[in-house]
Amino acid sequence: MPFGRAIEVGVNAVQLNETNVLVTGGGSGLGAATARHFAAQGASVAILDFNLDSAQTVAKEIGGFAVQADVGDEAAVGTAFDAAIEYFGSAPRIAISCAGVGMAARIVGREGKLSFDVFEKTLRVNLFGTYNVMSHAAKHMADLEPLADNERGVIINTSSVAWQDGQLGQAAYAASKGAIASMCLPAAREFAQTGIRVMAIAPGLFHTPMMEGLPDEVTAKITANIPFPARLGDAHEYALLAEQIAQNPFLNGTTIRLDGAVRLPPR
Repeated sequence: MPFGRAIEVGVNAVQLNETNVLVTGGGSGLGAATARHFAAQGASVAILDFNLDSAQTVAKEIGGFAVQADVGDEAAVGTAFDAAIEYFGSAPRIAISCAGVGMAARIVGREGKLSFDVFEKTLRVNLFGTYNVMSHAAKHMADLEPLADNERGVIINTSSVAWQDGQLGQAAYAASKGAIASMCLPAAREFAQTGIRVMAIAPGLFHTPMMEGLPDEVTAKITANIPFPARLGDAHEYALLAEQIAQNPFLNGTTIRLDGAVRLPPR
């Protein structure tokens, strides 16, 4: 399937099996599923992850490239991009940010304990990390040769349904994911001049390492709120949407909820 034109394939449209893809958080969860899926379509995939062992495990499985970096460290992200570009021979045309943390804490907890440390770390990883990756991706994509519609690349960021349905204890997480959703349109407008699209996916309740540690009764209570399908989302379903975004050139500047019609209750 073509990257660029989904209906009428332009002569310069590149196939996914000719496309360089960078995935952050690709050592586990949504990122690992996305890395595997794009590699299965023939893409060359670089995995950027804080946990190098996990990244290398997935990279070995898919014949990709692993690089360690803390996405919240702008200089480290820049160095990781340089390593990926050296591996690819050129900049990635698709950059997908899945790295993130899901820490929970009340703004004011028991005995008046404040949680600014949780707020700061959550925003540094989820928001600043996404911003760092998007910045470096756009900088390097701008130097690529344009394809059909003068498109040079696509950036896919990961928000969350907590952006709109943040639960008690999720102020930091909701703030980080809401900012990712909010910056999607202005980023898309800015990068339009260089032919780079920006989209965000807001997953609902997915079967990821964050959920796997929960007791069965807690998981059952959570899934009871999902109208249909009445189950946790599969990470591969996130990867399928990421592929469609890459393939559909008219998807730009918006956030798509991927949630089985769930709306999270207050707690």
